[in-house]
Amino acid sequence: MTATAARPAAKEGRARRRPGAWTLGLLALVLLLTSVSVAITIGPARVSVPDVWAVVASRFGGGESGLTPLREGIVWELRLPRTVLAAVCGAGLAVCGVVMQSLLRNPLADPFVLGVSSGASTGAVAVVVLGLGGGALSISTGAFLGALVSFGLVLLLSHSLGGTTDRVVLSGVAGMQLFSALTSFVVMFAADAEQTRGILFWLLGSLSGATWTDVWACLAVLVVALVVCGARAVQLDAFAFGAESAAALGVSVARTRLILLSVTALLTAALVSAAGAIGFVGLVLPHAARALVGTLHGRLLPVAALSGAVFLVWVDTLARTVLAPQEIPVGVVTSLIGVPAFVLIMYRTRRPS
Repeated sequence: MTATAARPAAKEGRARRRPGAWTLGLLALVLLLTSVSVAITIGPARVSVPDVWAVVASRFGGGESGLTPLREGIVWELRLPRTVLAAVCGAGLAVCGVVMQSLLRNPLADPFVLGVSSGASTGAVAVVVLGLGGGALSISTGAFLGALVSFGLVLLLSHSLGGTTDRVVLSGVAGMQLFSALTSFVVMFAADAEQTRGILFWLLGSLSGATWTDVWACLAVLVVALVVCGARAVQLDAFAFGAESAAALGVSVARTRLILLSVTALLTAALVSAAGAIGFVGLVLPHAARALVGTLHGRLLPVAALSGAVFLVWVDTLARTVLAPQEIPVGVVTSLIGVPAFVLIMYRTRRPS
């Protein structure tokens, strides 16, 4: 058999060894619903999975839940929005990671490579410490506006430098360092001890203040991002061969890159404004999803989203229960889990010398 004939045979063999994308997607969806239902039951106040579904049914016109107002409030007002927001954030960060790694052709790219998280941190600190907005702006609003300002500056800088992939990455690094320095400066010289502690906890990622407003806002942006990115799955496949090859295949490189970068930046800004900077989800989960379903984005994006959602639901559950009544910032737990997982993935996918 010739080398040319052997390559398709090898690809066919790998495809047979991988589970089908629909099968994995269905399993991940079932696992997500199960994870959300079970995670809500974990905590100092005892509730069961049937209790959770009874509360959800009662809120959507299914009659009385049969629980006391206190227990119903624990499920609906505290645990359910937090768990659902964790799922939304995990899905969104994983999707952003997939898109950024494909667009920039960089396996180390993550949703924060454009400086969005640093800008969000500066915006949040400006509201909390400097009183920006005179009390009219919440910390989430300040973080969202700061993220948009950071992305705008990075986009403007990269465009003025030529708009190539490496210029986008370098502009993101410059923006990240600038806004990180501004955040550190404000915290060091203007914040008191209590403000500094609260800001640090938020910067490391926290879902403790989740509300249904946060959930619906982030979910709406996530749905838009999934639709836009899913509609451009073929273009993302073309970017795997480089911008020049994508252009030769008929892709409008500049327009596609601008749209996808803007959508992922908007989604990242929304997620960071609601939950802080939760690291490693957008870096590790795309690699794990590729190991399961391959590199075609039509199946990679939904599997990565569902995997990220399940992952962050359980990470948040661990963060809020392992040292109860104290909480560990979610970003700390994702990093502790993500680093060895990332190293393992790199070893499993390394090319033979």
